Amino acid sequence: MRSIVTRLSSLLALVLGASASAQQGAPSTPPRLVVVRAARMLDVQGGAYVSNPVILIENGRISAVGPGLPVPAEAAVVDLGGATVLPGLIDSHTHLMARWSDSPTGDEYEKDLLTKSQAFRTLEGAANARATLRAGFTTVRDVENEGTGYADVDLRNAIRQGLVEGPRMLVATRGIAAVGSYHPFGISSDLKDFPTGAQMISGVEEARRAAREQLGQGADLLKVYADWHRPTLTVEELRVIIDEAHKARRKVAVHATSSEGIRNALEAGADSIEHGHEADRPALELLKKKKAWLVPTVGILEALVERAPNDGVRSHLQSKLQTARGVVKQAHALGVKIATGFDASSPRDQGRNALEIAALQRAGLPPLEAIRAATSRAAELLGLQEHVGSLEKGRYGDLIAVSGDPLGDVTELQRVRFVMKGGEVVLDDLPAQGKLTPPGSP
Repeated sequence: MRSIVTRLSSLLALVLGASASAQQGAPSTPPRLVVVRAARMLDVQGGAYVSNPVILIENGRISAVGPGLPVPAEAAVVDLGGATVLPGLIDSHTHLMARWSDSPTGDEYEKDLLTKSQAFRTLEGAANARATLRAGFTTVRDVENEGTGYADVDLRNAIRQGLVEGPRMLVATRGIAAVGSYHPFGISSDLKDFPTGAQMISGVEEARRAAREQLGQGADLLKVYADWHRPTLTVEELRVIIDEAHKARRKVAVHATSSEGIRNALEAGADSIEHGHEADRPALELLKKKKAWLVPTVGILEALVERAPNDGVRSHLQSKLQTARGVVKQAHALGVKIATGFDASSPRDQGRNALEIAALQRAGLPPLEAIRAATSRAAELLGLQEHVGSLEKGRYGDLIAVSGDPLGDVTELQRVRFVMKGGEVVLDDLPAQGKLTPPGSP
């Protein structure tokens, strides 16, 4: 099995002139024209496979795509042999700055706030970003950075500049929560300046200031906590945050698990409901009426059930999982718009984002709909449907390849073998036929 470094270096030596930094894995400029060929391609919009696709990528964007298109002589060719090609995947609920160790005491969040510098946590974020990209997720919506200030803005910008490897990022910065209703919990009242996991507010004017501040610091969206075991922020507090975001043409993702929290968020104008695990039918009907999105995050519940420390915890989590699955099934039946979000926050979960796709299928979505939730549907939620989420002319050259049939077995997406972002190869774990051929070669 040939390494990606070897294949990239070979191509760059002939096309661009390989440099030592490129050979060490540093970002490189993609060839002007790249052609990708494979056995078949999933057209996520049409819902069918296209045989023998040829994808032309020029300056990082798709210029043409179709079966058996002619290959320009000046193009570098990526031949993926018998693989199946799909658009790069999208995770709509990540926390790339979160890397909490598993702890039986349940206070790992507070320990991270206390013991890790923001610089170190930013480096952790870079490692998580790399793992996420190499899992086939070329775009993410990062919904709050869990107490790292505005480090997610810096990570987003570093990825854009090619300084570190990671997906395209939309970032929500600090998050906004009611005083006393988000981490840290259980901290001595004597510790007045203990760091917090979100920006804590109380009252309409504090809510407005927090929204303006985060937007001014570069937030692509805002993340708000409407409840935490119970409703917290008022509709008025939620509304002013959402109004400020919408005035800036930014969307708002709202954490809400309870039906009351969901209704409060939707009444205030929320664009998406994150989790929604306890939603009743009226709440889901309101989601449908308001044309808001549901990001159910059921995959992380499955992962938590798998590693529950004892039978009591496992039984509790299993009950939550079953309820959440019922919500997803009912939401799908009602026609609620659903997008994937895995909600990883630990070393063992970062980079396992595709578990959410299979979890959505187990919750009642057909395979194609589960895949769309991680591609075209998620792109629509992010407002990036003209750029990512499908393999069409004008979109970025973001694509993945798997060996098998993802419509027959969506867990194939947990075994991504090839990743390309913007026409540049990021991962190549295919057999020898998945090779880069320089321009003019037969």
